[in-house]
Formats: sequence, structure tokens, C-alpha cells
Amino acid sequence: MEINGKIVQILPEQSGNGRNGTWRKKDYILETGGNYPKKVALTVWGDKIDQFNLQQGEEVNVGIEIESREYNGRWYTDVKAWKVDKQNGSNSGASAPQASANAAAMPDVTSFSSDEGDVLPF
Repeated sequence: MEINGKIVQILPEQSGNGRNGTWRKKDYILETGGNYPKKVALTVWGDKIDQFNLQQGEEVNVGIEIESREYNGRWYTDVKAWKVDKQNGSNSGASAPQASANAAAMPDVTSFSSDEGDVLPF
């Protein structure tokens, strides 16, 4: 699946330790075009943060994977970016041919210790 738009906000990078080692992620807010623009929070994981090097104001075409999961009776949805093509003609570098190829490379952040209290595991 793909989504087009402009990067309007970049949130701070997050990192931590999970079952599979250290992980890092960064969220970007993309605004779609058209008569009724929508804002979508995209998540980029690991080395792709540096590879994509997204900047505020860039027009991009993003390959995404959408996943929802339940936690304590509530549902949460992630929009994970696995490919980015910048509209100015420059490509973000090598991109994965399929979203499923990156699924194994994404860290499992659903595990957390009980001393973290009521903190969401993602």
C-alpha cells in the first residue's frame, strides 16, 4: 500500500531494549493533498531512519504496512514505512521489495518488564 503527501512534522527519535536487542524508531506526520487533507503518523524503524533521511517539507510517496493490535482491551494501529520515494526525483536509497521482507527485521517491542508500570509497550 502507498500514501503520498508532505512531511509536516518530525517527532523525536525513540529507542529501547527488547527481546531482540536494541531498537529505535522515529515518527513523522505526513499530510495528504486534495480537497480534504488528512494527517497520518508514519513510523520508520531502525537503520531506515538514516537511510530515508526525511526532512520537514518534503513531498514523498511512502510504501506502508498497516498493523493493528490489542493491548488491555484497546486497539492500537501502526503505519510503518518500509519504502520512501521523494517527489523531487531523488530516491531514498535501496528500498525493500516487500513489506514482509522487513517484518523480520523489525524488533519485537511488545515485551516489557512489570517494573515499567502502566506504560504501553510500543
